[in-house]
Amino acid sequence: MPKSSQIQESLIRYRRFWISGNTDILSDSISQAGQAGGNNVGRIGRGWQLTKLSFSVIRQDKELLLFPLISGIMIMAIAASFIVPWFMLGTFTGNIDIAFIVFWIVFYFVSFFVSTFFNVALMGCTMKRLDGGDPTFGYGIIFAAERIKYIVEWALVAATIGLILKALEERAGSLGKIVVGLIGIAWAITSYFAVPAMAFEKLSPLKALKRGASILKTTWGEVIISNLGVGIIFFILALLGILIMPLGFALGGITGGIITMVIAVVYWIIIGLVSTAVSGVLHTALYRYAITGKTTAHFPTSALQNPWSLS
Repeated sequence: MPKSSQIQESLIRYRRFWISGNTDILSDSISQAGQAGGNNVGRIGRGWQLTKLSFSVIRQDKELLLFPLISGIMIMAIAASFIVPWFMLGTFTGNIDIAFIVFWIVFYFVSFFVSTFFNVALMGCTMKRLDGGDPTFGYGIIFAAERIKYIVEWALVAATIGLILKALEERAGSLGKIVVGLIGIAWAITSYFAVPAMAFEKLSPLKALKRGASILKTTWGEVIISNLGVGIIFFILALLGILIMPLGFALGGITGGIITMVIAVVYWIIIGLVSTAVSGVLHTALYRYAITGKTTAHFPTSALQNPWSLS
């Protein structure tokens, strides 16, 4: 079949996927696009495939979007409850004293606890779906609550690391900030599989880190590139929110600009929720495959074995 015909057929299959949600159609379309475009499809193409495969799980279990939504709302509420009284009471002077340090320690810990709790809940629901079950929002909450001890321990470690990096960054020069940033990236990579290891294997932070690093080193180093591809895709989608604002000002003046700004903010919130949920689903599926070698209809073996090879 000529390349142009293959590409056209692939586009038709994409449309069928969005209508039906059938991931087999998507897998076939990616395969045909890869054959037609060769290396031109590249890494972004594979990231787009993994994103759609993750989204197909969310389409079946829309309650997964509730976890990042509630987590985000709670963290904003926590931030407001900490920061607003701090300023209203006039206790914020900018000086680093005991009260200042305690304030940030508690704030970081509570924020990391909430974030980790709902992330674990999302992972629990995703694993149940990938294992053939039918999870509910309540199931995810119970799953995370049963691991509250490990979540608290992990939140303490993560908050401590976060505070140390923040303190180093504030005191570092330009070159130092780059070094601290690289340390932060190294921490994110090293701890990538630590949270699912903690959640599914009920491990302490140190054991979870060792377990996660072992999995990443021996099995899934390339998962870094996979997540980068997914991140790039959502970054591009987020840019669309910027494009509509000049159009609003051009067509409707200040009023039109304000309306499009509101639309853009809502759009970015939705993109953020979907991006977080997609990342959580992908994260869980990669961990599941690395540990058990099992695949599902949502994640074909070819997509998990080599996220960036379209051959």
